[in-house]
Amino acid sequence: MTTATHEQTVLPPDDRHAVMDLVQLLTAATQEGPAILHGPSGLQTALPEQVCQVLLQVVRAMAEGMAITVAPHNTLLTTQEAADLLSISRPTLVRLLEAGEIPYSTRGRHRRVLLVDVVEYQQATRDDRRVTLDEMARDGGDAGLYEATLEPPQ
Repeated sequence: MTTATHEQTVLPPDDRHAVMDLVQLLTAATQEGPAILHGPSGLQTALPEQVCQVLLQVVRAMAEGMAITVAPHNTLLTTQEAADLLSISRPTLVRLLEAGEIPYSTRGRHRRVLLVDVVEYQQATRDDRRVTLDEMARDGGDAGLYEATLEPPQ
């Protein structure tokens, strides 16, 4: 990923038990009130709820053995990086870019895509898929497709 700001990928620790303990601690903290961060010098501060939620997502993923990449939304991705993030081929991504479905810029002759635009496209696609599946389920229910019968259809 290409960006002017710092990004970092972190592999999960070998000892997942400590991370699992942290998952339990952060889950409890998000339910019980603000978590307090204690520094080595005795300084302490309350963690904002958003920070606690992000930390919880990170430690859950690490507890499942996944690596985590932290990157700002203004990160510029190559077309291959964007395609990998969307789990599609690079030619398919290029078609989406050329169709105007995802904004992009060019640097010389190379296309670059903002991470925030890829994430927004991914979320919009998920939302559309969810709406379509809900409509299909509703139509199936209206047509009686979910009614159980003991006799085979004739």
